[in-house]
Amino acid sequence: MNIKDSQIIEFLKNDGVGVLPTDTLYGLVGSAFSQKAVERIYELKNRNEKKSLIILISSIDDLKKFGVEITEKAKIFMEKFWPGKVSIVLSFNNKQLCYLDRMGGTLAFRLPDKKDLIELLEKTGPLVAPSANPEGKEPAKNLEEAMKYFDGQVDFFVDGGEINSAPSTLVKIVGDKFDILREGAVKIVL
Repeated sequence: MNIKDSQIIEFLKNDGVGVLPTDTLYGLVGSAFSQKAVERIYELKNRNEKKSLIILISSIDDLKKFGVEITEKAKIFMEKFWPGKVSIVLSFNNKQLCYLDRMGGTLAFRLPDKKDLIELLEKTGPLVAPSANPEGKEPAKNLEEAMKYFDGQVDFFVDGGEINSAPSTLVKIVGDKFDILREGAVKIVL
């Protein structure tokens, strides 16, 4: 399926959901500011309602839109590992975005190291982007696998070829405390 960036942006700005390659895996994406898109993604993935979704951002400034608390230590950590394959769980307080909060006052963010994806995020705003697979299944490594999972259920697919990356490393930063929640594509020693 050949789809233009303008069509993707239109879908994403109007509660749409699609599959596209991220910097780690194929992601099932929708606007972080669309409760309808977020709920649809949970439904499509048959995802545990208590598990949060990683949010892709185009710059550290995007964190302000979520009411995220950034300590000096967190900022130093972000500057070291972003852009990159590290997702960071941060405290947030924004009642209007309570539908994103599945982990008790925290959200996970990643600033991807992929130029075309950053350019898309600059136009669409932050996107939730869990891996493109139903809960318990292997993440899609190519468009064909993603289509087997979601054909006829999403608004668009973007072909990025074969992707063989580990998921992002997941680090939680609350105050000055750092915890590695998931070992992934980047090895981090705290």
